[in-house]
Amino acid sequence: MSEEVLIPKMTRIDKKKRKIKIPLINFVIIIFCTLLIIASTFININLKHYIIPLDLFTNKNLSMENFVFAIPFIPQIPIIMFICSILGRRMALTSVLLYLIIGLFFVPVFALGGGIRYFGEYGFGYILAYIPALLIAGKLLDKYSFLDIIKATLAGVFTIHICGILYMIIIALIKQAGGMFIWGWITAQSGLKIVYDLIASFVLILIGKYIHEGLKFILK
Repeated sequence: MSEEVLIPKMTRIDKKKRKIKIPLINFVIIIFCTLLIIASTFININLKHYIIPLDLFTNKNLSMENFVFAIPFIPQIPIIMFICSILGRRMALTSVLLYLIIGLFFVPVFALGGGIRYFGEYGFGYILAYIPALLIAGKLLDKYSFLDIIKATLAGVFTIHICGILYMIIIALIKQAGGMFIWGWITAQSGLKIVYDLIASFVLILIGKYIHEGLKFILK
C-alpha cells in the first residue's frame, strides 16, 4: 500500500478518535442548570431594609413605613454566577446558550415572554450579557481563591449591568423614548439592585466553589 493511500486512512482514524464525547452526567447537569436559570426568572423576592428618610428633620408626618425600603429582587444574575462557579465557563456558557435558544425559538421562558421579538425588549441586553459575563468571570475563577471570587463577582455583575444598560439605551433611542424614561428604567433595573446582585453573587459563588470541588471528579 502506498504512503499516499495510508496517510488519508490514518487521518480518518484519528478524526474518529478525536470525536467530542459529552458524558451523560454532564448533559444532565447542564439541563438542570438551564432549568434553574428559567426558574430564577420567575422568583420575585421582596427585600426590605431600614433607611433614613431624606426629609427626616423636615417632615413631621413620617411613619414607620417611611423608614422601611422595599425592593423586588429577581435572583437570576446571582444564579448565573452560581452556575459559572459550579460548572466553569464552558459548561455554564452551554447552559446559558440553551436557555437563549429555548426562549427565542421554542418556549417563552423569559420574564416577558419569548420569541425573536424579544430582541426589541429593553431588558434583553441583560440576558445577552450573561455570555461575556460568564467568559470573564469564569476566567477569573481559575484558582477559586478569595480574591478570585471577589474579582469574578465584580466583573460578572458589572458586565451584565453595564451591557444591559447600554442595550436598553440603544432600544430606547430606536423607540424614541425620553430621557426621563431612560433614567427611570436604569434606576429601577440596576440602581440599588446592583448591590444585592453583588452580595448574593459573592455568596453563591463561594457556595459553588465547594460544589465544584465535589463535581470535578465526574465532570470529565
